[in-house]
Amino acid sequence: MNAARLFFLLSFILVATGGFAQNRAAFISGKIVGESGDPLSKVSIIILGKQSGSLSSDSGTFRLRVPANRALALQFSYAGYKTAQRNFLLNENEEEYITVRMERRAGELDPVTVLDQRGRMEAGLVTFNPKNAINMPSPGGGIESLIKIFVGSNNELTSQYSVRGGNYDENLVYINDFEIFRPYLVRSGQQEGLSFINPELTRNVQFYNGGFQARYGDKLSSVLDIQYKKPKGFAGSAYIGGLEQGFHLEGISKNNKFTYLAGIRNRSNRNLVGSQETKGNYAPSSSDIQALLTYQIDDRSSIELMGNISGTRFRLEPEFSKLTSSVFSPFFSANLGLDVYFTGREEDRYRTNMVGLSFIRQPRKNLRLKWMLSRFSNQENESIDITGAYIFGERGFDKTKPDFGLIANPLGAGTHQTYARNALNIEVWNISHKGSLTQGRHYFQWGQSAERQLVRDKLHEWEYLDSAGYNLPNNPGPLALNSMLSSATKLGITRFSGYAQDNFIFHDSSGWSLQAGVRYAYNTLNNEFLLSPRAGISWKPVRWKQDIVFKGAIGAYHQPPFYRELRRYDGTVNKGLKAQRSYQATAGIDYNFRQGARPFRLTAEAYYKKMWNIVPYDMDNVRLRYFGENSARAYAAGLEMRLFGELVKDAESWVSLGFMRTRENLDNDFYYNYTLDENNTVTDSSLMQGGWFRRPTDRLINFGMFLQDYLSTNKNFKVYLNFLYGSNLPYNIPNSVKYRNGLIIEPYIRIDIGFSALLLDSDKTNRRSRNPFRDFENLWATLEVFNLIDRDNTISYMLIKDFSNTVFALPNRLTPRLLNLKLVARF
Repeated sequence: MNAARLFFLLSFILVATGGFAQNRAAFISGKIVGESGDPLSKVSIIILGKQSGSLSSDSGTFRLRVPANRALALQFSYAGYKTAQRNFLLNENEEEYITVRMERRAGELDPVTVLDQRGRMEAGLVTFNPKNAINMPSPGGGIESLIKIFVGSNNELTSQYSVRGGNYDENLVYINDFEIFRPYLVRSGQQEGLSFINPELTRNVQFYNGGFQARYGDKLSSVLDIQYKKPKGFAGSAYIGGLEQGFHLEGISKNNKFTYLAGIRNRSNRNLVGSQETKGNYAPSSSDIQALLTYQIDDRSSIELMGNISGTRFRLEPEFSKLTSSVFSPFFSANLGLDVYFTGREEDRYRTNMVGLSFIRQPRKNLRLKWMLSRFSNQENESIDITGAYIFGERGFDKTKPDFGLIANPLGAGTHQTYARNALNIEVWNISHKGSLTQGRHYFQWGQSAERQLVRDKLHEWEYLDSAGYNLPNNPGPLALNSMLSSATKLGITRFSGYAQDNFIFHDSSGWSLQAGVRYAYNTLNNEFLLSPRAGISWKPVRWKQDIVFKGAIGAYHQPPFYRELRRYDGTVNKGLKAQRSYQATAGIDYNFRQGARPFRLTAEAYYKKMWNIVPYDMDNVRLRYFGENSARAYAAGLEMRLFGELVKDAESWVSLGFMRTRENLDNDFYYNYTLDENNTVTDSSLMQGGWFRRPTDRLINFGMFLQDYLSTNKNFKVYLNFLYGSNLPYNIPNSVKYRNGLIIEPYIRIDIGFSALLLDSDKTNRRSRNPFRDFENLWATLEVFNLIDRDNTISYMLIKDFSNTVFALPNRLTPRLLNLKLVARF
């Protein structure tokens, strides 16, 4: 009885104390103004984490009663303005007065809540906010990391991507209408430097993963169309991290005629590549500087000057490598290991320069004309001389034995040497004109381009293998190398291309629109003339309650050969190579809906590509080795679904799921199966046809997810999650029809996560005049965990022979788990 009374007494005290504590209050009052200082009325003010709130008065003032002795955050939101937040911790009866200056969205379109209807009508178009690139937890970073959420990836070290069964060479990239090129001799992702695209300079991103219009160039797979900012005032940013550092400035003159936008970046993957299985002295570095200058001559004319200088250097002095793989079969199971001890070094240099000048004239409001002149140069040098002595066999994993971690049962031993002295110089001059005319319901576009490409290369590389003291291949007579390539080439190619198209809206009440056009291309390399008609149609039912768009596209997409496709495996150049050709069709829907009070967008597209005159290739890491012949036909078919929305209020996220099959049928793809007797003498043979093979990019399932979240009581603490899954890929044994899909690369699974904290917000009222951060808008600190689950993803295989000449494949792994710290400041 005494215990019961004591329990009720304590409960009463706790309840009373809690009620008394809840009655303790403080007050926050202030005024809300816009960028010009004018008061804003009816601004929504809520305590973060609670449903109720208040509105500012007609004069922009407010006064709120809030809990005392508790950390809380007020959130201010107003249509057309960025959401603002202020944090407080007040004593009982304390009152704090603040001034909240809200900023306009500066024309940024929210890809979920604010919809560009014309963009929704185009098949294959994906738009997203480039500002998410700086927040995306990914080793590569940049705009391409966002694209990989939609198209998938199998290599976090590269900025290149594969779209709907295509390869890296089938993607177009434009910045302010100038076409951008990438290095060609890169063998692995660890040699890559910075992507050309600087996210801090980017204003708008349009990514077409198929069905793109005639105004875009001659590639088979995709278009990435980037527009850089046009500054409206002085601003800048700076960031520093374990992998990359950058700084950018932008501004406008007092008479509003001249604007400048410039950025400088530096990147070093030393921490990233140094964690791989091959240990040694890695010295990768990459830096670039970009600038966009504009001048408004008069109300109807302006000029733009865009320039880029970038350089990448990769130096490696490998020491040793320990690879391990498990083999399970009904006949044999073991933990196989390969220990390699290296001497020598590799040093690669890639230098890229680009300058573009454009003149824009708008004689009338509905007529816009643009003339462009650009020069792109690329200089690449590879110097490799590395020798490795290896021992191969079963690795001991019994910790109680002295051979733990060592090769306990040797199956093979030998030496391999890789040597290369390669140089490539590419120069591209381009002059072009583009125009557009709005006439009633028609939007006409046209363009004409002339381009001169100069290619000079000198390639000399070979590989020597020695197994158990015997040269491979083991032939009597002179010393034979396992592989050798020696070539010197000079090419001069002139290309002409052009297009004309019309985007036509039928009647406003019908909801129908049509895009139709034709593109031509001609080159002097093989004197081939290509014609590519393309059309797209869309329908938005105006009488339906649902906000849904049906759309589709069909057309011819052809890709004339450039440098890499021309070169055969033996190093010779096929100047008679024809364009790879395709017919493509796509159909899909775009549906906007609300779940509760939050907006969502669901898109789905099915596609089919029929391809012929295809140039087959093998892919090893990021290096593409073409056959140099139009010797295959192929197809690709699939379905892609994407969901965009705010799973958490004011934090956009998206999920992408794709299914795809792509196959190819090679000419003369036959081989012989031989029957041997007990003396290994051939007694019979049978001719076998290869048929339809999986293409190197054939991946059945691609899943990507990008999530944002924050603390319910404080939006200044955020988390970003990047999740990628891709099912298995085929791996081809070079120069073998029988084993052309002979190996499988296991599914790619990767999770990267980032935690961000706001160290300094945009409220400058409480900053002292001597504060070094008094002019900063915000300051964020981010901790990133790459490869959270520490999965050993495979990128390629190393083929090793044992003493009996049996071939084993050991996987080359990508990066393990790694931490990275990043600091981002804006002013």
